[in-house]
Amino acid sequence: MLLDVRLFTAKEYHFMAEAGIFNPDERVELLAGQIIKMAAKGTAHSAAVTRTENLLRNLLGDLVLIRLQDPVQLDDYSEPEPDIALVIPDQMYYEDHHPNPSEVYLIIEVSDTTLSRDLEFKAGIYARSGIADYWVLDVNNRQLHIFREPSQNGYQSELILSDSGSVSPLAFPNVIITVGEMLRPLSSISF
Repeated sequence: MLLDVRLFTAKEYHFMAEAGIFNPDERVELLAGQIIKMAAKGTAHSAAVTRTENLLRNLLGDLVLIRLQDPVQLDDYSEPEPDIALVIPDQMYYEDHHPNPSEVYLIIEVSDTTLSRDLEFKAGIYARSGIADYWVLDVNNRQLHIFREPSQNGYQSELILSDSGSVSPLAFPNVIITVGEMLRPLSSISF
């Protein structure tokens, strides 16, 4: 049975937030016209986000603005809050709008409990909006999924690197990042 689903626009989503429809502590994001509850942030997730942010800040400095868990306006129906977004620096720090795909260099989702959502559902949304470089850092399996060549049918390229692999953001090919630098050091993991 096919249901007639009512999708929300970003404008309606903002209106609902301003009207107090969402609990102030409720973590939600707009994805493909649907209001989706965000997973709670575990310690491994939070540590990986902080570790990756520090690494990117040291490597890229003022070349980018690093936004953490802040909205990106993909289209009229999607306003995700990726864990990390590298965007074009803006003097007003995007006070008058959320960054859109033309202002995004790289989006990174850190995954400990949301891997399938990040690899499938979110990857499709990011691809359809034209995000050229999308990474999913899988903290449990110590892997980095790299999605590139976006199309309306999803990403045409996916590469999976182990923690010893290295990658460069598309926009900064001279910057080399080893996957393990974004993850908990192996020496601190007990077997």
